[in-house]
This record gives sequence, C-alpha cells and structure tokens, in this order.
Amino acid sequence: MPSSGSFPGRHPALFVVLLIVAVVVLFFGAMVATTFFSGDDDEGGGLFAARQRLGLVRLEGFLGDAEPVVTFLKELREDKTVLGVILRINSPGGAFGPSQEIFQAVARLAAVKPVVASMSSVAASGGYYAACPARKIFANPGTLTGSIGVMAQYPNVRELLDKIGVSVSSMASGDLKTAGSPFAELKEADRTYLEGIITDLNAQFQGDVVAARKLSPEAVAVIADGRAMTGQRALALGLVDALGGLEDAEEAVKDLTGLAGKKVPFVSGPKRKRGVLEWLLGRRAEGPGLDDAAALVRLLARSGTTGEPGGLPEVLATGR
Repeated sequence: MPSSGSFPGRHPALFVVLLIVAVVVLFFGAMVATTFFSGDDDEGGGLFAARQRLGLVRLEGFLGDAEPVVTFLKELREDKTVLGVILRINSPGGAFGPSQEIFQAVARLAAVKPVVASMSSVAASGGYYAACPARKIFANPGTLTGSIGVMAQYPNVRELLDKIGVSVSSMASGDLKTAGSPFAELKEADRTYLEGIITDLNAQFQGDVVAARKLSPEAVAVIADGRAMTGQRALALGLVDALGGLEDAEEAVKDLTGLAGKKVPFVSGPKRKRGVLEWLLGRRAEGPGLDDAAALVRLLARSGTTGEPGGLPEVLATGR
C-alpha cells in the first residue's frame, strides 16, 4: 500500500487516471508496432511485408458504382509487390457506364500484369464485360455468363394517373428531352432516338468483346442478343478459356508470374461496406444478398446488364 507521502498517496485519483492512460498508450503502441512490423495477414503489409504478392479483386452484386473497384485496380497496378491478379466475379451485371469503366480499368491492369478471371455462380452482362481483358478466364460448367446485348425499359403510368385524376405537364428545351417519360406515350420519334442509343451501346459492348477476346465480329454478333449461357457453352463459343474454380485460377496466375508451387500472400479488395443485416449479425453474410437475387431474377427473365446514358430512364444492356 502506497505511503501517504508518496505521489499515489497524496493524489490517489490522479494516480489511477495516469495509470489508465499509461495502459491505453502501451496497448495502442503494441498494436501499432505489430502492424508496422508484421502487417495484416491478408494484406501482407508492414515493415517486413512480402516482396511478392498476388491481388484478389472481388466483383460482386449489381455494378452501379465503379469507383471502389477501379481505385483498387489502380492500386494493384501501381504496387510493385503485386505480381499478378485474380478477378473473382459473382455479378449479374449492372449499369452500362460503370461496367465499361471497370472493363477499361481491368484492361489497363492486364497491360502490365497477368490478370486471371474466375467466375462464380454468375458473371453475366456487365460481369462478363469486366472479365474480357483478362489473360485467362475460368468459369464453372454451371456458371451463368454471357448475356451480351442492350435493352431499355420505360414504364408508363399515364393511364393509372388518368384513373386517379392526376395529370402531368412537361416543359423541355427540346422534343427529345422528355423521350421515355413515364407520363406520356412513347412517340415514334422518341422510339427511333432511344433505339439509336441502344444500338450504339450494343456496338460498344460487342466491339470491346471482339477486341479483348480476339474473336471475329461475326461470331460475337450471333450471340450478342442478350442470351445467358452456361460456362460449358461459353467455353465452346470462345467466351471463356477453361472450366475451373478459384483454385484453378490461382494456379494459373502463379504459372503466369513464375510463382508456381510457392505460397504467397494475397491482398484483397475493394473493402466492402456491410449492410444493416450484416452489421446486426456481426459478420459478413455469405452468398448473394437481396439486391443480387433481384438482379439475377431480371437476368433470367431478360438476360441483362444496365446502363444509364445521360438523364434517360434506366437502360438495360441485355436482350432476350
């Protein structure tokens, strides 16, 4: 027990506070030191970080925002310790613009480092688009993939509004500014205009597939009607290179980087934000979420990926 003449004896409350502060400082100091010297197991970082690593990019769910994936792909491209990358895809597609942006980012990465794509349960439309620049594409025999094409859907609620006594008046700077409005019938001029956009997007999609996969325009045009197909059928058509899973993709990227037979760390991303349900459960939910399930239903019904040119209503890059 401290004597009354000692500091703890004269200031017991202050002594306790200082003791707690010292413990907290030591605790966080130990955490920082551990991270600095060893790094996260998955990241392979820290002072003694591995000089040879592989990247694992997870492309999951509806592709509506390309920024996290594109940013992570750029980080992998610029990281000299990352020798090769696996692109793991479980996506039924998404908005056309983001899908195209991810395609371009994968192409930039593949120009400087080997990229191998691995398709999970579904890699269709925008999901397939993103895989195209990879050096080698693996699909499971039962993977749903393909779905190259474009479509647009414009709901019309004019008759419903008429029944409830509601009218909508539009003012626009040009006749085509309101093309596809849900409050008016689609005029022939509107239809021609929108079909032109769909044709343009579809040509871009097909052209990128032709260039990346080194297929003839005629061969791609035959199947670019939005049809989804199994991985086994995609292999026969030249859309993928081999049948296999994530382990096969890992072996392939190791062969391409001269790391065959070696155990090397992976740096994976992009970091995924957890949904409310996952936060409540305190862990990452396994398998596709509700958004993915809804997108998959749309894929099976119409086979599609989406895009939103300008201020137009939703455009689905797909077909029947």
